Amino acid sequence: MIKPLTQYLIDFLEYSEVEKGLSPVTVKNYSRFLKKFFSWLEKNNLNDIEPHEFTEDMAWKYRLWLSRLPNSTRKNLSGLNASTQIRYLVALRALLSYLHEKDIPVLPTEKIKLPKERQERRIKFLDLGQLEKLFSAPDIKILSGIRDRAILETLFSTGLRVAELIALDRKYLAGAKNKNDFEMSVVGKGGYPRTVYFSERALHWIKKYLAERQDSEEALFIRLGGPKSASARLTSRSIEILVQKYSKIAGISLLASPHTLRHSFATDLLNKGVDLRIIQEFLGHRNIATTQIYTHVTNKRLRDVHRKFHGGRQLGN
Repeated sequence: MIKPLTQYLIDFLEYSEVEKGLSPVTVKNYSRFLKKFFSWLEKNNLNDIEPHEFTEDMAWKYRLWLSRLPNSTRKNLSGLNASTQIRYLVALRALLSYLHEKDIPVLPTEKIKLPKERQERRIKFLDLGQLEKLFSAPDIKILSGIRDRAILETLFSTGLRVAELIALDRKYLAGAKNKNDFEMSVVGKGGYPRTVYFSERALHWIKKYLAERQDSEEALFIRLGGPKSASARLTSRSIEILVQKYSKIAGISLLASPHTLRHSFATDLLNKGVDLRIIQEFLGHRNIATTQIYTHVTNKRLRDVHRKFHGGRQLGN
């Protein structure tokens, strides 16, 4: 029995999780993006349309509506940027693709046109001087400062995604007590395992932090204080706020995020001559094309070096 388009959300999310094997984060994002689409349908009295009634013209009007949505992260500008619009439209495409697979008549996915991004994706990263300022920002005279220093050092040392960081438990570091460096396996995006490596510096601050802990919580990084009934494990959002706070204290020109430290990890390796395929393994990217975004950074540096040292200035006219 064919249902209204809006009633396929749960079926689609379960399919994405079980049959497609997508990560919980991706499934959660699909849910959030599609609820925006469903709210647009409701605003336009289209809440009850069935899949086959969704037209190419409707898809265009939805895309136009997205482009005009206010974006609180872009000061003095209105409208979602192209990369954000693409995320919403890709989620809609995924829903239509699911319906096709279930033999439910619906608009072909290629009819959902994606906007072109105005410029290449810009990678925000910190150089070693900025990183030292960031790492020095927490007050290490108190436990929360020691914890925060350990978090910052770990993000840069391992290249972990924030979701991977908050999933760490104390028991995972049990084998590191008498070591100067340490490696362990984590299950990352899409359920794919990889090995991550903790530097001597990162391990030093983790050990110092754990030595000060007086609790029995299993999570590695926890809230210090707050209600006992709630989970003590730090959330992705709390880590984001923490990194932003210290980037302000350190006086860094850009507002850093946990992903900025992941970018910094990859860029530092690339600048030191590490092969892109190895960096792909460190980051847990399935596709080398994802890792190639970092070559834009190093390519610019190569160009600057060429201009400085090989501009033909020594040659006569």
